[in-house]
Amino acid sequence: MKRILVPTDFSEHAEDALKVAAQIAKKNNSEIIILHMLELPHQSNDAIMGGISIPESMLFMKKANEMLDEVAGRSYLDDISITEIVKMDKPIHGITQISKDYDVDLIIMGSHGSSGVEELLIGSNTEKVVRNSEIPVLVIKKSISNFNAANIVFASDFSEEAKKPFEKLLNFTNLFDSKLHLVTICTPNSFKPTHVSEKAMNDFASQFNISNYTTQIYNDTNIEKGIINFSNKIDADIIGMCTHGRTGFAHFFNGSISEGLVNHAVRPVITLKI
Repeated sequence: MKRILVPTDFSEHAEDALKVAAQIAKKNNSEIIILHMLELPHQSNDAIMGGISIPESMLFMKKANEMLDEVAGRSYLDDISITEIVKMDKPIHGITQISKDYDVDLIIMGSHGSSGVEELLIGSNTEKVVRNSEIPVLVIKKSISNFNAANIVFASDFSEEAKKPFEKLLNFTNLFDSKLHLVTICTPNSFKPTHVSEKAMNDFASQFNISNYTTQIYNDTNIEKGIINFSNKIDADIIGMCTHGRTGFAHFFNGSISEGLVNHAVRPVITLKI
């Protein structure tokens, strides 16, 4: 993992994400790109600067760079290669473009947790990043002093379309020598016989060079609760889930799980686009 992108709005939640990025970077000798998206307020009909004069925009840019310098100087970032970027653009466009321009391997973003997906770091723009990013996005819910990825849950229907995101997850798990817990959640509305679910998981796993994994079937009232409760049961470090760019959060089990999983799960969530 060469480069990790951490968008920041200078909030406590963004710093939680940056601290996790620092731990991952030190483990893998990665570079961290700290990005602040500068959205200037519209005060008139100026077609070029959106209503902000050039001197005012330069002042905003100068202040943002000063704040970014301060963040980059945190002691927990010592001995890590840091690139600071202030970009004047809408967050979704800027984050996507920077991740492509710098060949980023992982995006790490902070979250307010249960306060809602619309509160992720920089508002609903982050939801768009999570949904549409071709690059895995790791969402951090709280401060983690000792980030661990020993046990990772991957909940899926283990269909053909899950193979591509699963390959991305394997790149992540290989860095941490993680144990994967492949789980099918059975609910009254998405019931499958045990032998069918077991065959689907075993056939899926056989297509990859993995040995440190388990397969589980977990019954619950709905998929979201099932994933959270199963993750709690095994004390998972991370929950892995697929996302689908056309329709929002993951489409598996022949249906869609709500964005409530990202809202309500206390554990870090890594999202992987189908």
